Parts: sequence; C-alpha cells; structure tokens
Amino acid sequence: MEFIWNDGGRSSAGFVGLAGDCVTRAIAIATGTSYRDVYQSLGKSANKTVRNGVCSSVGDEYLRANQWRRHHGNGLSFHAEHLPRGVVVVHLEKHNTRRGGHFCCLIDHEIHDTWNPMDDDDYAIVNYWTFAGAPSDSTLPAIGPQRPQDSEQLLTQNEFEKILRRLRALDTTASNHASTEGEKRNALRMMQSLMLRHNLSREDITEDDNIESVSYTRMACPVNGRRACAWEKSLAAYVSEEIFPMVQWYYGRKQNRTLFWFYGPLDDVKNCILLYRELLLTIATAAQLQYGGHSRGSGASYAEGYVGGMPKQVSQTPNAMAEDQAFSQSALIHARTLAVKQAALDWLKLECGISLVMSRGSGRDQHDPDAANRGQRHGSKHDLSTVTGRKRIGNSK
Repeated sequence: MEFIWNDGGRSSAGFVGLAGDCVTRAIAIATGTSYRDVYQSLGKSANKTVRNGVCSSVGDEYLRANQWRRHHGNGLSFHAEHLPRGVVVVHLEKHNTRRGGHFCCLIDHEIHDTWNPMDDDDYAIVNYWTFAGAPSDSTLPAIGPQRPQDSEQLLTQNEFEKILRRLRALDTTASNHASTEGEKRNALRMMQSLMLRHNLSREDITEDDNIESVSYTRMACPVNGRRACAWEKSLAAYVSEEIFPMVQWYYGRKQNRTLFWFYGPLDDVKNCILLYRELLLTIATAAQLQYGGHSRGSGASYAEGYVGGMPKQVSQTPNAMAEDQAFSQSALIHARTLAVKQAALDWLKLECGISLVMSRGSGRDQHDPDAANRGQRHGSKHDLSTVTGRKRIGNSK
C-alpha cells in the first residue's frame, strides 16, 4: 500500500509539540472534520487532553455517533486485501503485545499517516470503520480529507487561534522575570482556566525555537538478506551524519529481509532514503562487477573501503566569513541539530512506541585489504556536491 504523509491538519490548526495523537489524526483525515474540532470532541468524551492518545473506545464512540460502522478485523494481517476500498479507519495492534495499538486512515488502500505501519512487523487488524452513508459498490472516498470548511468552521477556527495566542501571551507573562508576582499568579490562573475549558496542555501552546513544530516521520528502506552487511550500516551512518545530520537510523529484521529505518524531519528523511538507496545500488553494483558480490569476501571488503573513503563534510564554510562568526553559527547549528534529534527520538517513542537499544555484533572474517584499499580510492572520488543528482562512479583502475 502506498504511504502519504498527512498530519490531519494538526500543524495548520495551531498545535505545536510532540503528540501521540493517532486517533485524532485518523478521524480528522477520514471524516474531513478539522483537527481542532476532533481534538476537542475526543477530549470532552475522555474528560482529559487527548495529546498523548485516548482509549480506542473513545474513538469508537465518536465514529459511531457520526454514522461510521465498526467491523471486526479478526486479527487478520494488515494488508489491502483484508480491507475495503474507500475511506477506512483502522485500529491496529501487534501480535503478542499489550500496547494500545495504533489508529490510521486508508483512502482507497493508500495510507494517510505520519509514518507507515506497513514497515513494521506483525501488525494485525483489530477493528475497522467505514462510513455508513457510502454506497457499498463505491471505490471512491465517501468523505475524504480535503472537504472544504464551511463558514462556521472557519469562524470557530479563528476563535480557537485567538485562544492559542492568548494562552501563549499569558505563558510569556507568567515566565517573564520583569512581571510582578501578582501578574504571574493572575496569568497562571487564567491559563489554567482556559486550558481546562478547552482540554489543552502546556505542551500544546509552547514552542521551543520551533523545534517542537517540526513535522517528523519514520520510513523504512529494505535491503536483501536477513543480516545487514557492515558496509550497509556504515553507509547509513555516513548519510545521516555527513549529509542529513538531523536524521537518525536503526535497523531490524522482517521475515527474510533487513529493514533500515530512518526517522526525523519529514523532508530530510525522504531525501535521506533516496540518497541511501542510490548509494546502495552504486556500491553494490561496483562490488558485484569487480568481485562477483557485495555481501562477503573481497566484494564486502571493497564496499567497506568505498564507504570509508567517501568525502566528509560536504558543505564548507565560506572563506569570507570571519572565524568567530563561523564558530558562532556552527555552534547554533549544532545545538539545533541536537535538539531536533532528541525531539525525533522522543517522537519515535511517543508516536511509534519504539525505544531503541544499542547492540554490538561480531566482526567479519576474510577481510581483503587490497579490495578495501581499492574501494577507498574509488569512494574518495565519489561526487556528493549535489545530493539530488545522479551519482556516477568513474572507471576502475
């Protein structure tokens, strides 16, 4: 199934910060209702902020009240043939787990979400919902995510944006050292009243140097074989550290294949995977042509050398820039990069329920120094001046 990144209108509704909001997002996309309206309705039913998710029963209640019919998934695997076409809200859970699972929206078997559940292991269909008013033989969306807002929706959205701006102004007053104690207490009291009334939390209104408003995603790049080659791991580290420093990666197995997951800011992750796939093909093809393979023996040594020889620090500081200014700019970029990477790690745990652990593997036998040196020479000539262009390898000598 094709994956289309869609946050359900969360960012455009004025929300910031990380959130485990899959139920709100899926319903907003499927019904065409504004994210803010779904957020408030679910919060009212749950009697709490839905920032970190709600019980599936709350989502079921909302959908049933809006003429959506629930169907049992019977634990079938998450595949297109097990779900109807049109607009579908799906409740997924992993086998042999007690986690609350995940909600996502499908439109004609296209996944609309902030990450692709198809990339993960063992997701099964618990329940799914279809719109009761849709014709049974229709293959087109019954409602769709792009339904235009009416004048009432626009009016209430404008009022909601005023509330968010008011809360942020009060938060600034409460945290300002120049404010008097009375002003701070009054601002905090008004903030608490507004947040309780609208089921909001401080994280919904607090922006930290725009870090929390970054759109995150997680995407997988499959490679052949149950075991990832050392050079494939080194290449993932190279691409994420040297070219896209805000992107992070990890890997795991799915049946007879290894998946490399990249996560972080949306655009960076998309471009990172495109470059990683291209470099994989380039290096594996070169090793195959010269040594008959890329996963073991001299071919693997060549590939390892190729990755190790690739140029570092592609972007250089202009000579005209003063040294102290360059240092200050570099420090700011580094600090922001670290903040985005930490936020992405938090997002991965909150949204996807994944906590990463470090592991060490055993070394590989049959290392060929000559092949590795040859690969290093070829890798050092690799042109990465434009990461979007097609890469070519020169003549082997």
